[in-house]
Amino acid sequence: MALSVTNTLSGDREVFEPTGDSVLVYVCGLTVSDDPHLGHARLWTHADVICRWLEAAGYDVTHVENFTDINEKIAARIGERPEWDTEGDVARHYIAKVVEYMRALNFKRASVYPRVSEHIPEIIELIEMLIDSGHAYEANGSVYFDVTSFEEYGKLSNQQLEDLEAQGEADERSEKHNPADFALWKAGGVSEAAIAEHAKCDHGEHPPTGETWDSPWAEGRPGWHIECSAMSMTHLDQTIDIHIGGHDLVFPHHENEIAQSEAATGEQFANYWLHTGLLETKGEKMSSSLDNFFTVEAALEEFGPNVIRTFYLSTEYSSKQTFSEPALEEAKLRFERLQRAYETTVEALDSADAHAKTTDDDLRTAVAETETGFREAMNDDFNVREAMAGLLELTTALNKHVENYTQYDYQGLKAALEALEVFGGEVFGLQFETLTDGDVELAGELVELVLDVREDAREAGDYEQADALRDRLEAIDIAVEDSGEETTFRFE
Repeated sequence: MALSVTNTLSGDREVFEPTGDSVLVYVCGLTVSDDPHLGHARLWTHADVICRWLEAAGYDVTHVENFTDINEKIAARIGERPEWDTEGDVARHYIAKVVEYMRALNFKRASVYPRVSEHIPEIIELIEMLIDSGHAYEANGSVYFDVTSFEEYGKLSNQQLEDLEAQGEADERSEKHNPADFALWKAGGVSEAAIAEHAKCDHGEHPPTGETWDSPWAEGRPGWHIECSAMSMTHLDQTIDIHIGGHDLVFPHHENEIAQSEAATGEQFANYWLHTGLLETKGEKMSSSLDNFFTVEAALEEFGPNVIRTFYLSTEYSSKQTFSEPALEEAKLRFERLQRAYETTVEALDSADAHAKTTDDDLRTAVAETETGFREAMNDDFNVREAMAGLLELTTALNKHVENYTQYDYQGLKAALEALEVFGGEVFGLQFETLTDGDVELAGELVELVLDVREDAREAGDYEQADALRDRLEAIDIAVEDSGEETTFRFE
């Protein structure tokens, strides 16, 4: 079954056909103005899994994911901390956090992470091309794209030009030929009004204006949309295979990317546009501006990377997903089911009871069906939900084999383990672990110490403390059993 994807540009399911030897992927990255939250991590996870599957399918992938480090929200945070003297200081702080959390979530590194501030020359060059070709015009040191000059404007978002509302800030509108024209270059720094809107501290009489750069028109800053076009063309090509971003970016950001890129080069900008559904909480998009977000840092601390990834993999990338702590608890149970099956398989496979001539047809059939089903699901527009369901079904067959056989099917178990490692590990990015004999011995000694403290509490009549210790052990899958005067435990 060939890989097919739902292309926002056409609105149809299309067979994926790359243009060259390497699949060129651009991911609209984060504007680094605040702590990243689980809505951001949802896009990161699906982009990571899409690239992992393309590589597993035999493609060479060039994955570019940008950091937007020039933005009025970033400038508004200058001075919020003593060390934040410039826009760059703020951006570097949050870029460091994003990279830290990406590594913690086990994302494969992109080929490159370009920053807007590094690409001002390329941005200016691209704007000059648009002015020279009659697609852009200068006004009071700013430059705007003329949307009426691009006949296909609106083809991604399926909007008609005459129905579009004004784009950009209010003070730009008097300079523009058409209210829907958008800024490619903005003269001057960030306005006081924009700083006031996004500031989290009092800047007094001298609010920051952000960074500015020299240009042929006036000292100023690039517009938002032109940045991604310049970075994509610099590190990929004029035409790329896949452009990935959140569904909320279809208009105006991605629509404007298409217009300015194709007007400048005469080539199609991206062949396949994949848009991830939003993460919602209580019926609203999870957003920093709405203050309804759960940070990646807090989620990692409470649930860990495997549970977070398993949560995202319960829903297809193109669908909306609802965040709740019960949903993450459910994901925790699913990952623990996979982890236990992995541990059981390793233990059985490496035991003296694994035999060369023992055959369990049910187990081998389950492995074959998992392999086929996983590939079919991932080739069906990266259907992670169905692919994950297949892995969970495999755990049932594994547990049944270990429970019902005294002599294990070595070859069947080896194939099952490889399926978990390749599909669950290499493609889904889950990290399975096995305990060594030393780990088990140390863990057992620590549990014995806790049980000794619990017994002291019981003898002192502090049953509330004793019950609390038992509950804590059971919360980490250590079952405690009291039988008469003897207390035993087991790892579940």
